[in-house]
Amino acid sequence: MNLSGIPATTLLGAALRYPLRWIPDRLALPILQGPLRGKRWIVGSSTHGCWLGSYEYEKQRRFSKEVFPGAVVYDIGAHVGFYTLLASELVGPGGRVIAFEPLPRNLRYLHAHLTLNHCSNAEVIEAAVLDTKRLVRFAEGPNSSMGFVSEQGRLEVKAVSLDELFVKGEVPRPDVIKIDIEGGEYGALNGARGLLAESHPVVFLSTHNPEVHKQCCDLLQELKYRLNSLTGNDIQDTDELICAA
Repeated sequence: MNLSGIPATTLLGAALRYPLRWIPDRLALPILQGPLRGKRWIVGSSTHGCWLGSYEYEKQRRFSKEVFPGAVVYDIGAHVGFYTLLASELVGPGGRVIAFEPLPRNLRYLHAHLTLNHCSNAEVIEAAVLDTKRLVRFAEGPNSSMGFVSEQGRLEVKAVSLDELFVKGEVPRPDVIKIDIEGGEYGALNGARGLLAESHPVVFLSTHNPEVHKQCCDLLQELKYRLNSLTGNDIQDTDELICAA
């Protein structure tokens, strides 16, 4: 059941959400439904939809159809690890998950979730993903899921390029890439042109402004990707894409 899909502005939505405020943030609860049912999740790490199992409900379902046992998945913008855990479960012991996340607060929860759930097939690279390896300024954003690279950022973090990591043998060839990085999407894709052109992994892409959306679409189409909306909107009007060769 997609509990997160019931708007908080409705009477039912407000009634369902009211008891959640009394749950201690530090409590680790079992996820209630979906592919991660039974996995443990720290309540205060993110939205309640994560441990309810209804977080990004439709995207979860499509992601689960594309990730197969033994696959290699990159989770770029891993936040506190929902898709990292999901990918870890789906690829199984023969697969591998590489999670990229630069924000220290998120990294603490990300590592905690991997430890709580005994994820031996996932590893974390503590960095943003852009077009080249360098140090960048990073702004934390209005909440922990909305941090972004910015010259005005308070933090300094490491940035990496997927092509550079792959050429150096530091990461395996990906089968699926999930990207959700608050406006840095084009930089991440531009720094992975070689991998995308050669391997054509399936790309789940969230975009965060119209200009970056167009740049990403143009780049992916240049690399012979077919673009499909995950929201039912036209390609030009959606901010959630699944891209495959």
